[in-house]
Amino acid sequence: MTNTGSSPKILHGAVVGCGFFALNQLEAWRALDGVEIVALCDTNETRLAETGARFGITRLYTDIEALLDDEAIDFLDIATTPPSHRILVEAAARRGVAAICQKPIAPSLADARAMVEAMATSGRPFMIHENFRWQTPVLALKAQIAEGAVGLPFWCRISFRSGYDVYAQQPYLAKGERFIIEDLGIHLLDVARFLMGDVASLWARTQRVNETIKGEDVATIMLGHVNGTTSVIDCSYASTFERDPFPQTLIEIDGTSGSLRLTQDYKLLVMNKSSDRTLDVTPLLLDWAQKPWFNIQESVLNIQRHWVKCLQTEAEPFTNGRDNLKTFALVEAAYESASAGRIIEVS
Repeated sequence: MTNTGSSPKILHGAVVGCGFFALNQLEAWRALDGVEIVALCDTNETRLAETGARFGITRLYTDIEALLDDEAIDFLDIATTPPSHRILVEAAARRGVAAICQKPIAPSLADARAMVEAMATSGRPFMIHENFRWQTPVLALKAQIAEGAVGLPFWCRISFRSGYDVYAQQPYLAKGERFIIEDLGIHLLDVARFLMGDVASLWARTQRVNETIKGEDVATIMLGHVNGTTSVIDCSYASTFERDPFPQTLIEIDGTSGSLRLTQDYKLLVMNKSSDRTLDVTPLLLDWAQKPWFNIQESVLNIQRHWVKCLQTEAEPFTNGRDNLKTFALVEAAYESASAGRIIEVS
């Protein structure tokens, strides 16, 4: 029988912000079916022109209001730094345009809540580009837990330790009063929620080892989950390795009938009473990706594919604004705990 159903319409989007990480997002949009980026916006005219030429996008703007006035788009992809997020999201909300926003959602919880409410009032989808939970190894871990491979989890450690020079390509990271929890720890906190469930209490300690930066570059956070599970979040940009694992996240999970170990080189050890096995959970090396970034780059493609599907089917994105408020609240609680030296109850 001939399929007479019509294909989903092509979604038209615009990207605001043409910096370091936005290039990955633009590559992923170009690789996906059913979507086309038709316009770019950046206040840096040289960078804007170079990015437009690289991706064959000719409708270029230095003002977001002009872009939203001129372009009939289905969504705005916000790839800027946090201080501009609320302005950009509320501009999209006023025009009824769906929006994706880079993490962290905002500089403050008050701003984040205002952004979520603005998009809710507009009736349009709002998703935070929280891509770590979309990494192939993390998805494989989630599948093993769901299948009951190790019973009920009761303990988890999520570790990202490296000596990689992240400041070379993102120099602004060295200038903020907050650094590793807000920039990297937020990913690990979201992965903890994704794997182990929501959090009831939190304790954190931070350190600044690199004296040339303003914020903390080492953080240890312990989470008490609502279901009774304990998680430890362990992140550092001040560690030395013979073979640096950057940018891999290493995860250990103990359950009532076995354990899971996600190790360097993307090996997932599944150990239980009946058998031990090792799964290869290496991400795809996309044709536009490069090592060692390829696991992050594939996760960008995965989350953006999810966004396209949600817009086409009118489904709620997994990392929607209201869900991400829970992750961002953990960031705020971690800084409060580190400052006050006590456990924080998370509401």
